[in-house]
Amino acid sequence: MEAKLFFALAAATAVSFNAHAKDNHASEQIVSDAVIEQQRANLAANTQGKGFGPQAPRDIDAVAGANTVSFGRAPVYTQMNLCNIHFHKNAEHRGGEFTRYAGNGDGHGYQSGYKYSGALTAQELAPFEGEVCPSKHGGLHAGDTIEVHYVHSSAQIKPGPTLGACLSDAIKNPQLRVETQVYVLVNDADALDFKALTQHGEKNGFQQALNIPSNTGKPIQYSGSTTGPSYNEKGSPFQVTWSVRPKVAKVNIATVGEWCKGNVFNEDHAHGVRNLVKNPDLISKIEK
Repeated sequence: MEAKLFFALAAATAVSFNAHAKDNHASEQIVSDAVIEQQRANLAANTQGKGFGPQAPRDIDAVAGANTVSFGRAPVYTQMNLCNIHFHKNAEHRGGEFTRYAGNGDGHGYQSGYKYSGALTAQELAPFEGEVCPSKHGGLHAGDTIEVHYVHSSAQIKPGPTLGACLSDAIKNPQLRVETQVYVLVNDADALDFKALTQHGEKNGFQQALNIPSNTGKPIQYSGSTTGPSYNEKGSPFQVTWSVRPKVAKVNIATVGEWCKGNVFNEDHAHGVRNLVKNPDLISKIEK
């Protein structure tokens, strides 16, 4: 879940990324392993002994964790209100069908993360004409992986831009849950429609994402935090119940591009990823 959005929330302003430049990610410098290791060391030093709760993202296939800070698990998402939907290029989490490391990236969350580890056909990988969700860090292409965060709140709210939509005047510290689905983008008109996958409305008295996939494996649930590259070197203070589906679904890249052109969340690009949290002291034990 994008960290910068929470900074916007705390400051009562929205962070906007509206650059629509052509792809230039190839020109971004790829940092060395030493840079990532230094970021991990800084994260450990900046959180040691300060009482930070378990962090995210993590390897969902690894159940071990030594962080003892606990908080109540959020209700199931069908008993909460959808407040925001956004996505990251490449999966922030590792595990299931998304285990192929994209590389260290630029050190600021772009061109890093994890990719779909399965195979795609030549047709699915055929270049798509036109730009899809362009930004200064590059747009999306057939074969790319995205991790979608369906953010839910216990506050009485309606879906909207940034994670500020998850708060209300009545509840400033709501319980938060993120239902997570990893998708791979394919050039296939018969693949899933992203606009349908993000459709939302009221159901049983709650604001809901109406079409979250139910056939992508039993979600791995764990206690964590907000994510995003702003927390590569410091701990996130926010408590989040995560629910991460282990299987990847294929989505029609054209429909992702259409969604980016206009949605209630004002999302028009892919966000960066936080380094995978590996420090046992900063992750919770997964109870299966």
